[in-house]
Formats: sequence, C-alpha cells, structure tokens
Amino acid sequence: MTDRPPGFEVERAPLAGAPGVLVRGEVDISTAPRLTASLDAAIRESEGAFVADLSDVAFLDSSGVNVLIRARAVLGREERVLLIICPPGPARRMFEIAGIADLLALFDSREQAAASLQPAS
Repeated sequence: MTDRPPGFEVERAPLAGAPGVLVRGEVDISTAPRLTASLDAAIRESEGAFVADLSDVAFLDSSGVNVLIRARAVLGREERVLLIICPPGPARRMFEIAGIADLLALFDSREQAAASLQPAS
C-alpha cells in the first residue's frame, strides 16, 4: 500500500516561453515533499518567470501552501517571479484563508497568466 493519493503528479508545463509545472491531484503533507523536489529541480534548471499550474489540484493544505511560498522565496532571491494558475475553488480558498492571496501572482487561467508574461506594447 502506498501513501500516494491517486493521480498525484507533477509534470513540466512551460507557458508562453516561461518554464513551469502542472500539478495534479492532492497536495498535502504526504505529497508536499515530492512537489518540493519537483519545483526545486525545475527552478534550478530554468531562468526567468516560473509558472505553477494548480488548475488540476483537487486539494491543497497548509503544507502545499508552504511549498509554494518557499518556491516564491527561492525565485525571489534571483529576482524571478512565481505565477500561480489557480482558478476559484478549494485550492484558491486555501490562499485566501491563509491571508496571502494578495501577496501572490494568482491567475484564474493559463490564458491570463500567459497574457501577463507578454511584454506590454
């Protein structure tokens, strides 16, 4: 028996030329270490803005929020930005409950996030 929730996975998913990951399933205390490892590797191997797509996340707890805050801090040390795609729903609600939604670059869709990556003309 494994402690891995069905369907949890992280895959590379660049957006509009920016590196990123797509997260699926539940992000909780049992999956947070795998998310941390995946984010660390993807961030280390990239440059510029970074996108974390949580559109397919069914559940996000405080350990998952901590992983994303840590990734934001790691990127911030290199003056890089973390864009989080998180449509309204349970995952977005966690950011709101934690009182940090306004501190993060949250987008409702991949299209909105991609538009923010385009230089203003």
